[in-house]
Amino acid sequence: MAMWDRIKDQAKGLQQAQGARSSSSHGRPAAGASGGSKAQLVGLLKSQLGSLKTELKSGSYRDASMAMCALVAAADGSVDPAERQHVESLILQNDVLQNFPPEQLRQRFNKHVDQLMFNFQQGKAEAMQEIAKAAKKPMEAKAVVQTGFVVAGADGYIAPAEAQILREACMALGVSPQEFGL
Repeated sequence: MAMWDRIKDQAKGLQQAQGARSSSSHGRPAAGASGGSKAQLVGLLKSQLGSLKTELKSGSYRDASMAMCALVAAADGSVDPAERQHVESLILQNDVLQNFPPEQLRQRFNKHVDQLMFNFQQGKAEAMQEIAKAAKKPMEAKAVVQTGFVVAGADGYIAPAEAQILREACMALGVSPQEFGL
């Protein structure tokens, strides 16, 4: 729990520093104020998630993270082949997810994406059930949200539909969305 408290403190400090830079521009918005702070927060969450690598080896974390990645990819209602390939490469390059065999990750991610594309509402319900299983371990629950946040923000922007998926996942996991600025 102490590790998560440090992560939150660092993220809050980052947001406060960004706010100070924005307010010091005398009424003019700081260059990249909204996108920059989100991108910085995503980078911070990614590095902090990496520091938990040795602790995140359970099947529930793996499965919940793949469901989360699929939901984030399909947040807008569709996943084209290029987007699927891009998210899959993000998954395979993620330090923490390298704890698991790549084929297991691909299989679980693609299963959820296929379900979401066949019937979004049913696929979403099944993915949320998978995500909710990680709620038993608070550190893993927060790491699942961090994983989703990292994937959602990989392009430097978190779309409103992605933010909504992250908020819903937080609720399923018993994690406060405010801890992630959602």
